[in-house]
Amino acid sequence: MEIKQAQHLVDNWIKTTGVRYFNELTNTAILMEEVGEVARIMARQYGEQSFKKSDTEVNLADEMADVLFVLICLANQTGIDLTDALEKNLEKKSIRDADRHKSNEKLK
Repeated sequence: MEIKQAQHLVDNWIKTTGVRYFNELTNTAILMEEVGEVARIMARQYGEQSFKKSDTEVNLADEMADVLFVLICLANQTGIDLTDALEKNLEKKSIRDADRHKSNEKLK
């Protein structure tokens, strides 16, 4: 699936199943909540925290998909074409960081 298709699918889902978009501020708060859920799993699965009994049903892929879903909602609401935005962002990074990481002693 391409990003543009994902934006269309999410928009269609919102308008048919979700009734309407939450406002942008609410979706921003939901995005932070979803990122926190990803962070909790990462800290326990790859970091030094241990899992709690309530964490037995964690699914990192599903939580990442939740983050992506809400991010797409915000992009749709604010008129952002994520394909275009990502292409421009990668171009910016490629120019800005052309030699930056190659010369970073910490990455060798």
